[in-house]
Amino acid sequence: MQTLPGVQSTGVSSFLPLAGALRYVYFCPEGMVCQGLGKDPVIAVRQITPDYLQTMRIPLLRGRTFNEQDIAGVKPVVIINQTVAQKYFAGQDPIGKHLANSRDKIQMEIVGVVGDVKFTGLNTPYIPEMYMPQAQNPAATMTLVVRSSSNPQPLIAAVRQKTAEIDPDLPFSNVASMTEVVSASVAQPRLTAQFTGFFAALALLLTAVGIYGVLAYSVTQRIHEMGIRMALGASRGEILKMVVGQGMKLVLSGLALGLVVSLAVTRLLASLLFGTSARDPLTFAAVTLLLIVVALLAAYIPARRAAIVDPIVALRYE
Repeated sequence: MQTLPGVQSTGVSSFLPLAGALRYVYFCPEGMVCQGLGKDPVIAVRQITPDYLQTMRIPLLRGRTFNEQDIAGVKPVVIINQTVAQKYFAGQDPIGKHLANSRDKIQMEIVGVVGDVKFTGLNTPYIPEMYMPQAQNPAATMTLVVRSSSNPQPLIAAVRQKTAEIDPDLPFSNVASMTEVVSASVAQPRLTAQFTGFFAALALLLTAVGIYGVLAYSVTQRIHEMGIRMALGASRGEILKMVVGQGMKLVLSGLALGLVVSLAVTRLLASLLFGTSARDPLTFAAVTLLLIVVALLAAYIPARRAAIVDPIVALRYE
C-alpha cells in the first residue's frame, strides 16, 4: 500500500478508535501480586503493525515503537498508554518493566509509552491500554489504515486492487474515512443534541410569548393608571421605562431561580457533553444574556403601547 501514489504511511490494527469494538484481558503489572482471572485489573488490547502509531499520529512519549525485529520467537514486547504508566508505574520509568497476561503469565517487556486515545467514545474517560506487535500475537481480523496527502477517495479502488493481488478471496469491506468513523461514533449524541436544541428553542419562544402576554395584559389593566400618570406630568419615556423595568424585575427573578435549578441538575447532562463542562461559566453567561435580550424585546412592545396612550382617552377607559 505504501507504494501507491499519495500514500504517506499505512498501518494495521485489530481495533480502530471509535469503531465500537474492543477487547479486554486481565493482566498483572510488575510489582503487583497476581490474583488470577477475574481478580486482576483489566486492560484493553490492540495488535498493531510497526507503522500504525505513526499513521494514526498517536504520539510516542517515551521509549520506542515496534520495529521489524519484534516478531514471533523473540522476546515479547508491549507498548502501554499514558493512563497505564500513571496508574501502575507512578513515579517510575515504565520502560524495561513487564506486564503479564493473567491467563498465560508470559512476561512482556514495556518498550514504549504513547499518548491516550479515545477508543470507546469521545465522552468516555481514557482507559488502560496496551499495544502488542501483530507479528508476535496475530489477530483473526484486522483493520487497514492508510494516511494520504490528498483526497483519499481515489485510493479506495487502488487499495482494493492491491488487496486482491494478495488474496482475491480476502474480504474487503467497511471502507470509511476517519472523519466518517468519528461522525458515526457521535451520531446518537448529535441526535440528542438536535432534539434538545429544538425543544430549547421552543421553550425560548414560549418564554418570549409568555412575557409579552403577561406584560400586555398588565398594561391593558393599567390603562387608566397610565392616563393619570401622564396627566400629572409623567413623560412617555418615564412610562416606557416603568413598564419595561417592572417586566424585567420578573424576568431577572425567574433567571436567578432558573440558574439555581440549572446548577443543581447539570450532572444529568454531563454524559451528553464533550469538550465543555456541565457548569461552563461562558455557556451560562451566554444563555442568561440571550434570555435577557429576548425578555427586553418581549417587554418593549407592550411598554411602547403604554407610552403612546392618549391621557384623555386613558382617563375615560374602563
